[in-house]
Amino acid sequence: MAEILVLYYSHRGSVRALAQQIARGIESTGEVHARLRTVPKVSSVCTASAPDVPDSGAPYVEAADLTDCIGLALGSPTRFGNMAAAMKYFWDSTASQWSAGTLAGKPACVFTSTASAHGGQESTLLSMMLPLLHHGMLLVGLPYAETALSRTRSGGTPYGASHLAGVSGDPTLSDEERQLAFAQGRRLVTIARKLAS
Repeated sequence: MAEILVLYYSHRGSVRALAQQIARGIESTGEVHARLRTVPKVSSVCTASAPDVPDSGAPYVEAADLTDCIGLALGSPTRFGNMAAAMKYFWDSTASQWSAGTLAGKPACVFTSTASAHGGQESTLLSMMLPLLHHGMLLVGLPYAETALSRTRSGGTPYGASHLAGVSGDPTLSDEERQLAFAQGRRLVTIARKLAS
């Protein structure tokens, strides 16, 4: 069965919750499997290294995950209106995949979580789109045909699914956030299938 890579970095669990909901949306189609992967934390200490296998959650992403996928959902928490350093570090290491065109022509979407309502959700989503555009990926947003996008008082943007965690970092998704992440996963499958045919 074809697979869509759901690649995320999560510090407090909010982005992981969105990733899991996007994966449910992907797998609800019965046509595509979701491959959940994460990236290791970046250390400020030069001698530190991450374990080969994470203590919990999804395995670390490998080059084969990019090659094997027919699409990509990319998630990161917001760090001052930008993707987290761990995710940026990963994309900075993908020059060989870029030169080989590994991801060119594949669909992609982005998702994020912030602590505050105006904490940079949309700019973070845009920052994650930049390396995907350089890789030649085709970006998939969330249309307002998804009625939860018009009703939400928490997360959710036309640029991609999002979560408002609050200052306490609560990873519990609102009903609208859950619906939009699920819909984003389903939409990614629809576009990937159209491109494949």
